[in-house]
Amino acid sequence: MIVVLVIIVDQALKIWIKTNFPIGHVKDLFGLHWAQLYFIENEGMAWGWKWGGDWGKMLLTLFRLAAVIFGTWYLVRIVKHNYSKGFIICASLIYAGALGNLIDSMFYGMIFEDSTYTHVAKIFPPHGYAGFLHGKVVDMLYFPMVHSTFPEWMPFIGGKDFEFFSPIFNIADASISIGVITLLLFQKRLVRKHHPEELQAITTNSELSDKAQVM
Repeated sequence: MIVVLVIIVDQALKIWIKTNFPIGHVKDLFGLHWAQLYFIENEGMAWGWKWGGDWGKMLLTLFRLAAVIFGTWYLVRIVKHNYSKGFIICASLIYAGALGNLIDSMFYGMIFEDSTYTHVAKIFPPHGYAGFLHGKVVDMLYFPMVHSTFPEWMPFIGGKDFEFFSPIFNIADASISIGVITLLLFQKRLVRKHHPEELQAITTNSELSDKAQVM
């Protein structure tokens, strides 16, 4: 359910952005200057890094595909082995985010026109802007909450502009980040299995609680 929900929200927002705005369009959210929709496209890895041109793009997409295939197997495995609900939720968030960005990389080049600073793309044109595995990931969430400059006394970066939070991301990226950060913070509590006796105790306690409520 979590995976389906993340994918639907992620793809719906990306399609809406792609088909309604040109590249670089900025729109305040709820009238707030520190919460914006800022449409960009990411051709490579995180932070917009590129590697190896078209071949690098294809290899990156294939790597994402392999990661999602592994994630599918792993998610099924942890459910079957009765891992904690919190761990399964975190794994589902990471998996859903990876799958959401994989969809962009695999198919967006074929189903969309190219977005430019003056042209809003249409969906399902006669010819897309790229082939299979060469799509660009759509990013749009931007929260520039703090604008400042580093103190002059700081070496190398003194006097330079500083902005928090500068990355532009999407729902899939947020899903991955929430899953990973939660696992790092609560690893000991979440990464564990429910043993049969624990499951029996949980079921018994639940039944006793239900009976008490009825009485």
